[in-house]
Amino acid sequence: MRTLDLMNLAPVVPVVVLDDAGSAVPLARALVAGGLPVIEVTLRTEAALEGIRRIAAEVPDAVVGAGTVVTPGQVKEAAGAGSRFLVSPGCTDTLRAAMADSGLPFLPGVSTASEAMALLEHGVTELKFFPAKAAGGAPYLKALSAPLPGLSFCPTGGITLDSAPDFLVLPNVPCVGGTWLTPADAVAAGDWTRIERLAAQAASLAAPVTA
Repeated sequence: MRTLDLMNLAPVVPVVVLDDAGSAVPLARALVAGGLPVIEVTLRTEAALEGIRRIAAEVPDAVVGAGTVVTPGQVKEAAGAGSRFLVSPGCTDTLRAAMADSGLPFLPGVSTASEAMALLEHGVTELKFFPAKAAGGAPYLKALSAPLPGLSFCPTGGITLDSAPDFLVLPNVPCVGGTWLTPADAVAAGDWTRIERLAAQAASLAAPVTA
């Protein structure tokens, strides 16, 4: 799967922080049932890799990937756990090379035009825009669409159900990433019905674009 194909599967990518790997499978099933098959599990907790492993093995309709990838070692660990894509908050040449060598679709993080242009020199045209709200939000990405028309962004960071449409109307934004879909209290309580409902709201924001 190409990175752009991945971005076009759904308008919102849930950004998931797992404190308990035992929650991974029911959480993923709820998100998929709500219409969001692409799931980013951030490598911020000790449960993350095991959670990715379980989702990859037990939820075939989910496209699970690793987020907050910051080292080449994490690239290898994420791939070994069954990640189908990689996302980083920022990018260095070393990390970009490691992600490219993995053979997996990847979204390196940028927050400036110069960072985006540096990746474009290496043929990378699909990027994560982070932290989206703090870095200028939808107006900033709109401003980039004319001088950098060949780039597509998945903005993440501070985006909500209410603000997501401001990004999704932009020609260079196929999808957004959001943490609001998996509230910590709902995950802790095992309230998968609530999470499925939040996913369904998000999935209805925009129709996926077919390649």
